Amino acid sequence: MKIPQFVQEILQKLQDDGKESYCVGGCVRDLMLGRVPEDWDVTTSALPEETMALFTPRAFPTGLRHGTVTVGNGHQSVEVTTFRRDGTYQDHRRPDTVQFTRSLKEDLARRDFTVNAIALGLDGVVHDPYGGIPDLKNGLLRCVGDPDCRFQEDALRIMRGLRFAATLGFSIEANTAAAIRKHKDLLNKIAVERIQVELWKLLTGKDAVRVLREFPEVIGVFWPEILPMVGFDQQNFHHIYDVWEHSLHAVDHVPPVAELRCAALLHDIGKPHCFTIDDNGLGHFYGHAAISKDLADVMLRRLKCSNEVRERIVRLVDWHDREIPRTDKSINRALRILGEEELRLLIKLKRADNLAQAPEFQGWQQELDKAELILNRLLDEDSCFSLKQLAVNGRDMMALGYQGPEIGKVLDRLLNQVIDGELQNQREILLTAAKK
Repeated sequence: MKIPQFVQEILQKLQDDGKESYCVGGCVRDLMLGRVPEDWDVTTSALPEETMALFTPRAFPTGLRHGTVTVGNGHQSVEVTTFRRDGTYQDHRRPDTVQFTRSLKEDLARRDFTVNAIALGLDGVVHDPYGGIPDLKNGLLRCVGDPDCRFQEDALRIMRGLRFAATLGFSIEANTAAAIRKHKDLLNKIAVERIQVELWKLLTGKDAVRVLREFPEVIGVFWPEILPMVGFDQQNFHHIYDVWEHSLHAVDHVPPVAELRCAALLHDIGKPHCFTIDDNGLGHFYGHAAISKDLADVMLRRLKCSNEVRERIVRLVDWHDREIPRTDKSINRALRILGEEELRLLIKLKRADNLAQAPEFQGWQQELDKAELILNRLLDEDSCFSLKQLAVNGRDMMALGYQGPEIGKVLDRLLNQVIDGELQNQREILLTAAKK
């Protein structure tokens, strides 16, 4: 288990000053799993002011109240935190008080899960008083100590637990899982921005579908709109799954991109709101894409997603059920509205939606292959689908006498005629048309 040189230097300097120091938490867990740690954390018996003095001018007081000092090294940084015991958690997020201690075991006892409560010394000795190593080997996520206490202390641990289970592919130990369900409503005490971060990481996990399937009631605390999907029978021969299972299968068929997986999860969320049965007992969901789009927009606003992310997911949900004819004209029109990146995401979403249907109705894959071939050819041919590719621009329109909003309108009309094959994208041809 290789500790980077700059982290070794921090550990060594603390030890040379007579202090205990260890790598701790996620970096040790990832090392033991053969993964490359994203961040490095150090825990030490040194008090925060001692750490500040030892590493000045590279030390920054990023959390002195909780014993944390950030030590920088060029573009790298390490959080160095004093051994501590946490006091009460009135806000279900952070301790009201902390008490510094000289005991590594006491420090590890306050951590969330056993796999994150392992410390690694510079000498290579591993300290694991709470059984994190056996849990790593068994692929088990288990709270340190009493899970009820852990989740009541910091309710964000509920989402972190689901995220770790999804990204690491771990199962959640029975008592820990029961406590997650028991205390799920404490998520209402957590800032939605923090929930969003954990949810996005969960969605990209290799076991995201399994975790979503096991804990829909937890996701339903901040997204209650998903709950009507669970167990909702579609009563349609195109589908062998209920709405929730169909959506999970769609998630499973798209790449681990957070925006795309979110769109797959929400693409049919409007179905329970527009369900009808015809005279033959067949279920239908007329207009479900529009309802799903509106619901997705509300849900993403609630989590305070950025406008860019929210608008992209909402467009994908809105377009998932639209017919896009496999013609140059239709693909160019879709390119104009969505752009290349988003159109490729849409094709992936439509593939997944189709693959999540009954096997005998998965024939749309060949049609989507055709759409992708046309898309690739048009891009190779540098086909014109945006105003910046048009052979004329606003200055040309001004030279012809157009002013203000008229400029944009005439350029849009010219672009539409080029896309429709009525005009060639050549400067003189477009200027002549504009004069008319």
